[in-house]
Amino acid sequence: MTTIAPLLRVLAVIGCLALAGCVTQPAFKDAQWAATAPMAPETPPPADGAIYHDMGSMELFADPRAHRAGDILTIVLVESTQASKKATTSTSKTDKTAIDAPTIFGQGLSIGGKAAGISTHGDRSFSGNGSSSQSNQLTGQITVTVAQRLSNGNLMVRGEKWLTINQGQELVRVSGIVRPQDIGQDNTVASTRVADARISYTGHGTLADANTQGWLSRFFNSKWMPF
Repeated sequence: MTTIAPLLRVLAVIGCLALAGCVTQPAFKDAQWAATAPMAPETPPPADGAIYHDMGSMELFADPRAHRAGDILTIVLVESTQASKKATTSTSKTDKTAIDAPTIFGQGLSIGGKAAGISTHGDRSFSGNGSSSQSNQLTGQITVTVAQRLSNGNLMVRGEKWLTINQGQELVRVSGIVRPQDIGQDNTVASTRVADARISYTGHGTLADANTQGWLSRFFNSKWMPF
């Protein structure tokens, strides 16, 4: 029993660490992003009593642009962000105080043959600096599906694209709200025109695993590490 108990403790710790590492793995499969996900019904336009409703379903001429639930729309990814920050702080303070020895009967007070003067000196300084910079760029195209048409005519879109290349898989997901006025004649819209946009680009496979820390390394770099 004395030799089994430490072994059980070690196995329990290893099991906890393995579970901690597993929960950090991203979920790639999501049913709501699938092409067969149910579409939300169109919201009827307000009844204002007119025969013609702007952005209504009446089509006098053919228009290839997406305007109803289930239509296809291509989003052109033109994301580019850059941010930088730099801070520098420097402080210093010097204190110096001197009190001469008092004079008694015309003679300076001395102790042990030395003048009984008092002097203090203090010097404090601090210097710190920090800098941070980050840049991201994402270009390409992804075709999405109109999931819902709002009462004001705006379109809620969502879609994903899987690319299997050699030993890895690349996943691009996009969702947001698009104005019909921003859709071009070729049925495309720039990603900078998508409101409440959620754009994710992730990878899965051999190459992604090679660029990912192991579960034990993630534990030692997590907030749960007490040291």
